[in-house]
Amino acid sequence: MSPQNTCPLHRAGANCARVRALAFHPGDLRPGSTPIPATGSQVRLQQAWSGGVEAEPPNPVGTGFTTSRIGLWWVTVQPPARRMGWLPLLLLLTQCSGAPGQRSPLNDFQVLRGTELQHLRHAVGPGPWQEDVADAEECAGRCGPLVDCRAFHYNVSSHGCQLLPWTQYSPYTQLKRSGRCDLFQKKDYVQTCIMDNGVKYRGTVAITIGGLPCQHWSHRFPNDHKYTPTLRNGLEENFCRNPDRDPGGPWCYTTDPAVRFQSCGIKSCRDATCVWCNGEDYRGAVDRTESGRECQRWDLQRPHAHPFEPGKFLDKDLDDNYCRNPDGSERPWCYTTDPQVEREFCDLPRCGSESQPRHEATTLNCFRGKGEGYRGTANTTAAGVPCQRWDEQNPHQHRFAPEKYACKDLRENFCRNPDGSEAPWCFTSRPGMRVAFCYQIPRCVDDLRPEDCYNGVGEQYRGLVSRTRKGVPCQHWSAEMPHKPQFTPTSAPHAHLEENFCRNPDRDSHGPWCYTTDPGTPFDYCALRRCDDDQPPSILEPQDQVVFDKCGKRVTRLDQQRSRLRVVGGQPGNSPWTVSLRNRQGQHFCGGSLVKEQWVLTARQCFSSCHVPLMGYEVWLGTLFQNPQPGEPGLQQVPVAMMVCGPPGSQLVLLKLERPVTLNQRVALICLPPERYVVPPGTKCEIAGWGETKGTGNNVLNVASLNVISNQECNVKHRGRVRENEMCTEGLLAPVGACEGDYGGPLACFTHDCWVLEGIIIPNRVCARPRWPAIFMRVSVFTDWIHKVMRLG
Repeated sequence: MSPQNTCPLHRAGANCARVRALAFHPGDLRPGSTPIPATGSQVRLQQAWSGGVEAEPPNPVGTGFTTSRIGLWWVTVQPPARRMGWLPLLLLLTQCSGAPGQRSPLNDFQVLRGTELQHLRHAVGPGPWQEDVADAEECAGRCGPLVDCRAFHYNVSSHGCQLLPWTQYSPYTQLKRSGRCDLFQKKDYVQTCIMDNGVKYRGTVAITIGGLPCQHWSHRFPNDHKYTPTLRNGLEENFCRNPDRDPGGPWCYTTDPAVRFQSCGIKSCRDATCVWCNGEDYRGAVDRTESGRECQRWDLQRPHAHPFEPGKFLDKDLDDNYCRNPDGSERPWCYTTDPQVEREFCDLPRCGSESQPRHEATTLNCFRGKGEGYRGTANTTAAGVPCQRWDEQNPHQHRFAPEKYACKDLRENFCRNPDGSEAPWCFTSRPGMRVAFCYQIPRCVDDLRPEDCYNGVGEQYRGLVSRTRKGVPCQHWSAEMPHKPQFTPTSAPHAHLEENFCRNPDRDSHGPWCYTTDPGTPFDYCALRRCDDDQPPSILEPQDQVVFDKCGKRVTRLDQQRSRLRVVGGQPGNSPWTVSLRNRQGQHFCGGSLVKEQWVLTARQCFSSCHVPLMGYEVWLGTLFQNPQPGEPGLQQVPVAMMVCGPPGSQLVLLKLERPVTLNQRVALICLPPERYVVPPGTKCEIAGWGETKGTGNNVLNVASLNVISNQECNVKHRGRVRENEMCTEGLLAPVGACEGDYGGPLACFTHDCWVLEGIIIPNRVCARPRWPAIFMRVSVFTDWIHKVMRLG
């Protein structure tokens, strides 16, 4: 009988485990153990092994037993005294057949993505490749019932399946990285802890809790016993096992004649790993909830669909179906295999004090990364709205009670990040505005202290600094790995491109730079500063003529739906170059501007660092709606492939997309201004976004008009704080401007019949404040950098 035609009893849940538990060999008792009494019907399941099929046993003569076959299993049933006694057994076996949408056969396996398992002895070979499987679940369904199948390879491209008789802990095996295969291994063979009493444990521990070596199960000396090793009972070599269901867990006979047997002291999976804080770092192997329900695998979407795909949350280690805490809940949890119960907490021991902090540096006046260590006293949103106290449930009810998140310091109404969001945030005191980020808190500067200085643009710098502002070593100018250089000692002899020292062969206006040794960062600026006695020239006067081609054009769209406002003071509008940045859960968190088919410009404040893992982040284009319906025509969803942080002081980030977008009436490029171009005062400009609207908005992209004012006029109100790499728009009587959620979006100005990206929305002290000029990052100061990144990246 071929494996694919077997009845998959392994699909069953706890009840099937109880069926297996009734199998009992009275001769397999060791002294001092207690036999399990047979109650009602006694069921013995005998499994075929060694890949073969066991001969059909005859009905035991004169015993009244009946033998039936289910797949690879023989079921020997002793009839009960009353006919109705069959009903519970039939119901139990029906449950064990596995209902669709319930338990997956993959629940019995641990996966290692992109991994192959090799056996170093050619005499021993794996099974042949089976190319007729639908998916990894079907592979698991074939391997699960076979006692000589301990793992399988699944070819993700050809959907092939290869059954393996060994695991990574078997002799003469080694793991190897693979671009085509995933390795699935049975949990019973690779887990280092036990579930329940460890009857199914098939690990390789061979020493008792007292440090005594275990006696081989096939040996009768120094301690005689009645156990006979088979593939079915798993009494392999001298590994610890629990053939008699001892409540103390796996044990073995010892090689010490004075100690007949002893427990191996293998911890239960529950007790093997404890939980600090709220368990965000828990990486244990418990796969049951506190009610006893089995967990759903994170890489499956049934019976419950969810956003936590392991490939998007690599830092959360969403392994198999183990309890985790990817969303900053009160403690670890999982989705369940019960269609009626979506998710439950897991019962896990705590390591110690509730307030034990995570290993993260705390900050008071700025925040690093996502701000989970921020402990300052900012208590308003970026829009200036006061925060709601964490210990109150009005106006917004929530789950973040301070006593349940003791290590998160949820004091008073201070901005915090208890759930791993993009930045510190809070519930607001406005009933119509539930939550908002506190982007007015500055990010801590993570650049190195400058090691030297340069004059002008650094074209004549001949110093010995050889690392970037982030501390990454420079690539040698003559090297071609990891980046193929445009400038080499041969091609640019005038630039003195020696070793890997920082230089400026192209007269970059932001100073000396180098190619980096980081494959993900083609180039970066160096740990240098402009010398104190060297002042940069002022920004040039506006140019007389600017010519643009194939950008900044849009088709007027008449939308029937009138909406409330998202950009404060704005109206539903048309901005085909405005994109929505989406985090790993698909939520909008910032805006951006499409400057090339594969490049988006946005604000540095939107990301936790210049090296944040981008798996799962996407750019959405071609829609007016923040939450478009699935299948909306024109919607393009493109993953983000790379991020490049702008020059020092720029607050800009360029995102490279995984593939070019399709330009059409809904998706268009916005023009970039000439280098150091200054927008004339009075120029008509627009901001666009889906961000905060003082609680009066819905999900429609809105556009608001603003007029440019000179930096001199702007500094009268802002007391000289506006720099030349920033620009301003006039403050109006009505509140019109950009708020949280709009950051990174465009300030587009109409110049020579084209829309030009002149500014990037950055956090202001208070957003959309009446009579108060709004500040934007001036794009023209960084135009050459943008073109350079797109050329080299």
